[in-house]
Amino acid sequence: MIVVFGSLNADLVTRVGHIPAPGETVIGPGYAVHPGGKGANQALAAARAGARVIMAGAVGHDGLAKAALGLLSAEGVDLSLVARLDEPTGAAFITVDAAGENAIVVAAGANGHARAETLAGIAWEDGAILLLQREVPEAECIAAARIAKAHGARVMLNLAPAGRPDPELVALLDILVMNEHEARVMADALGIAEGNPDAIARVIDARHGIAAIVTLGAEGLVAWTGGVRRAVPAPPVAVVDTTAAGDTFCGAFAAALAGGYGFTGALQRGVAAGSLACTKAGAQPSIPDKAAIEALVAGQFV
Repeated sequence: MIVVFGSLNADLVTRVGHIPAPGETVIGPGYAVHPGGKGANQALAAARAGARVIMAGAVGHDGLAKAALGLLSAEGVDLSLVARLDEPTGAAFITVDAAGENAIVVAAGANGHARAETLAGIAWEDGAILLLQREVPEAECIAAARIAKAHGARVMLNLAPAGRPDPELVALLDILVMNEHEARVMADALGIAEGNPDAIARVIDARHGIAAIVTLGAEGLVAWTGGVRRAVPAPPVAVVDTTAAGDTFCGAFAAALAGGYGFTGALQRGVAAGSLACTKAGAQPSIPDKAAIEALVAGQFV
């Protein structure tokens, strides 16, 4: 069981020759509207990886809400804790360049009014994981984490978008997922002198007892938990669009962990899922299903 408390967006995506610099205008040939938001992406990734998923958050009463919720509903994600508010549905404006790299601006909208109190009535299962990101108010993430911990659930934070987390939230974490930039932000927040992401993860594990994972793009990831280092390479893929690759990793990893896989097996499935997400355009449309993940794991790691 995965409970995701986080953002739900509509993504407006345009492909460009290069990502514009400050003050520069770049013309794209068109655009597409996809469901997105880090919370929703991770919820969908967990569901497609085989987990039972509850999504908690907020959308508006506008036309973008249907786009934001469409694929989650189609994949059987429980949306009963998604509030409908008199605020615009969150939106992300995404440019993708010829190499598949992206630049993103997010307008929070209803996400800025998501409330953790909606989690109070959940019947938490053994082994449940609460999955958090940083696109809804941090105070509400802290409240959600307290509710989850009170019911024996593990709390996992994806430190994205990058920012210094509240010490109260850090104290509630069991698992922390970061990319290289986010790891350095976290190191600064915790007073860790190390600059190498591998070393940062090691210190977070040792000092704070938090399983620390740093994703390294095409190089895979490194993780430390209980004083043990794990490195998982990324399988080679033809990159089309890296949007939501990190979210896909988080959802698939959490699903595998909640489904009974060991830490290394869950990492492998997360890496496989994130790699597969890079092979298709868009955020949620690129997220693979369990069969595709297991096939890549079997070919790469077994």
